[in-house]
Amino acid sequence: MDKLIPDPPLETTTPLAEALRAEDLTRNREAIKRALDFYLCPNPAKPSQPSTMFLVNPSVDTESLLAHACESLASASVATSNFASELSGLQRSTVLGIQQIIMLAELAVNRALDRVDPQT
Repeated sequence: MDKLIPDPPLETTTPLAEALRAEDLTRNREAIKRALDFYLCPNPAKPSQPSTMFLVNPSVDTESLLAHACESLASASVATSNFASELSGLQRSTVLGIQQIIMLAELAVNRALDRVDPQT
């Protein structure tokens, strides 16, 4: 028995279909190239820019920064001490632990301040 339709059927292409096929191949090649470039040749990461909302003036000297940090930590220590006196039990212990961490940070900042400007 003879088949009326060839196996596989013969393709008849028009110039428009050929142009669309060539365009699809070009797009696919471009997409493949972009994907390979993305994974194999990544662009160097841009350095992150800090937010300027709370920017410390870069021209401020180290001694002033340390003195301000020391004063801020002293204020935080007093605030936690006052707050701890209002509490009891586990909450009081937690706040006193936070105060101890603040005091240790204050000691470290004081030591750094002494190294920057030793008092003779």
